Amino acid sequence: MSEKSFAVVLRGLRQRSRLTMEGLAEVSGVSVRAIGDMERGRSRVPQRRTVVALAEGLGLADAEREALLVAARAARAARAARAVAGTVVPRPVGDFTGRDRELARLTEAAARSGAGVGASVSVVSGPPGCGKTTLALKAAADLAGDFPDGCFVVDLHGVEGPLDPGEALLKLLRALGVPDRWLAQEDPQGRAGLLRSLLAERRCLVVLDNARDEGQVRPLLPGGGRSLVLVTSRRPLTGLEDVDRVALSEMAQPEAVELLRRILGEARADAEADAVARVAELCGRLPLALRVAGNWLTVRSGWSVGHLVRRLSDEERRLGALAEGEVRVEAAFELSYRQLTRQAARMLRLLSLVPGPDMTAAYGAALTATGVFESEDVMEELVEAGLLQATHTGRYQLHDLLRLFARAHLAREEDPGEREAAEDRLRTWLLETAVVAGRWYKPGYGAPPSSWQGLVPLESAEQARAWLQSESPAWLAALRGAAHRGEHTLVVETADAMGWFCGVWVWGHWTEVFRLSGEAAAALDDPYLRAVHLNYCAWALSICEHRDREAIERADEALEFARRAQDATQQAWALMYAVTPHRRFGELQEAFEKVSAAADLFETAGDHDGWIGAVGVYGGCLRDLDRAEEALVQHERVVAFLDAPECPVTGHAADTYRAIATGALGHDYAALGRWREAADFYRETVDQAHRTGQTILEGLTLLGLGEVLLELGEAEEARSCFRRVVSLGDAADSSHRKTAQERLDAHPAE
Repeated sequence: MSEKSFAVVLRGLRQRSRLTMEGLAEVSGVSVRAIGDMERGRSRVPQRRTVVALAEGLGLADAEREALLVAARAARAARAARAVAGTVVPRPVGDFTGRDRELARLTEAAARSGAGVGASVSVVSGPPGCGKTTLALKAAADLAGDFPDGCFVVDLHGVEGPLDPGEALLKLLRALGVPDRWLAQEDPQGRAGLLRSLLAERRCLVVLDNARDEGQVRPLLPGGGRSLVLVTSRRPLTGLEDVDRVALSEMAQPEAVELLRRILGEARADAEADAVARVAELCGRLPLALRVAGNWLTVRSGWSVGHLVRRLSDEERRLGALAEGEVRVEAAFELSYRQLTRQAARMLRLLSLVPGPDMTAAYGAALTATGVFESEDVMEELVEAGLLQATHTGRYQLHDLLRLFARAHLAREEDPGEREAAEDRLRTWLLETAVVAGRWYKPGYGAPPSSWQGLVPLESAEQARAWLQSESPAWLAALRGAAHRGEHTLVVETADAMGWFCGVWVWGHWTEVFRLSGEAAAALDDPYLRAVHLNYCAWALSICEHRDREAIERADEALEFARRAQDATQQAWALMYAVTPHRRFGELQEAFEKVSAAADLFETAGDHDGWIGAVGVYGGCLRDLDRAEEALVQHERVVAFLDAPECPVTGHAADTYRAIATGALGHDYAALGRWREAADFYRETVDQAHRTGQTILEGLTLLGLGEVLLELGEAEEARSCFRRVVSLGDAADSSHRKTAQERLDAHPAE
């Protein structure tokens, strides 16, 4: 009741007591006219003794009596405030840049509060230096005209020397025009109620800048009405209910460049446009860092932007370079760092070792040798402190400058032995998990053994693929690290686990993966391992990069080492990996002879997987030699083998072979001009490839289907196939996408 106007409270209590104005006048001694004027809001609010008389006449209990007194005090304060309060309009930020979406969110909040609907509080949160205060002040300056009863800013000093909520409350009440004599009569609870009443009755905009936590701001918030409070904090203040939240992070690159242009002046910035863009990147697109860098160049007019780039390019000195006068980026981070618990501070330091752009809680668990849930709790503390960003995908991001800050503290505070142990734990976890995930696709492995207990679920091939793709920057960096440290066995084991997975994911680093494993195998001086990994490298050079002559050279090397190792299977694979390059060069006889020899070797070795692949390619070579009928027979052999009741090849490998063989039958029928049969086999292959995640095969087959449909005069469905290839994006082979687009251009819709 304390937040309602005195007139409303008095009238409600009188009506509840079933008293007329005359009846209340009789029992209280207050005149009927005075009561009527008070209830209609036409008179001055009565003094305390009058209110006490009304309360006694109404027979109010203690709580209701106090409510009536609080309402009266609020009304008196409001009247006084209206007489003396002024408006503190924030100074506009002259070079404010970007943040259009966030400003729109705050503008919408102001409109909703003006209409009396929606939350009356908006929390702007984000890491140190991301421009929270600047955004709030810009919004306040833009919106000041919508708040006729005043715009007020209170700095809560939340990170260092936080302002006591009671003191902040007094500041606001005084700014709102409440006389000290009224404030002296109220306890903290009464003052909070008074503020709520004032904000409910008036249309004010209040900026509570740099809040520490929920407890500091809760007494300062309105309970309703048409006022709006903007709170800025490094924490999202999740404990506050019924508030809008605006999360702020670094700027977009174009916005960051534009901010530097405004600080430096267009002429100077445009003269070194590339260097300005590089400064934006080196500053992590963080507004505070950008402003410091811009000020450096403004003060040091003799410096070129390129000179600053060179200074900032030194990672060890970058944070120190981003300081100008009393404004230091590192100091902003330091204030938050000091507030962390011991576990959170250590977690922040160790997270600087993560090689990828983002991470999950499992990374923290691996680094700290704890469980995932415990790690998640500590990382959420870092999110609350504004030192780690949580994304909507459940991942965490550490800003580049914060990473440098954490790494500096790691060097100063962490024992070198513990740092190395943490790096070892992370690298080992990443590569061991990659091995288990990759083996989902490798014949003879599949699901992880029951004894395996990992930090992430890998209960299906889909989960394995998702992990390998999402964590590829990190496990690739771990593989590089293992190679650099001479952990040759681990490198070879990791790459070998990818031997089949690499065929279902278009990725630009397979050649590097197998180059590293080839070097590791050479260091181990094992001819069998050298053959295996030279074969993988030959595959990557041919399939991923079309460096066909080099692929043939690696395959020939692999064949030599396989012969030394007396391993028929690796000899066969060495011959196989040379076939596609030979076919591309038009060296059809060489390709035919090698694949024929490979098929015989696989059959002799009892390698069913290799034999299926070789027979399929053998059929393709027959088709190249205009022997499509014979090719058809070979591909039907493969399908019959896979369809046999006791086929030894199962799981993902069987699905892969079946899709490839079915697609090959489509090619055979197309070569024979039997278009309808070709289309049927192509459609079946597209479905199989899509279902099993073989995107490269899906794109290739859609191309074939489109060509066949054109032959059948079904142009619209053909265009649909070509569009599907283009829509596969980077998951498809780039040459397939290019061909599909050319077909679309050549056959436009009528």
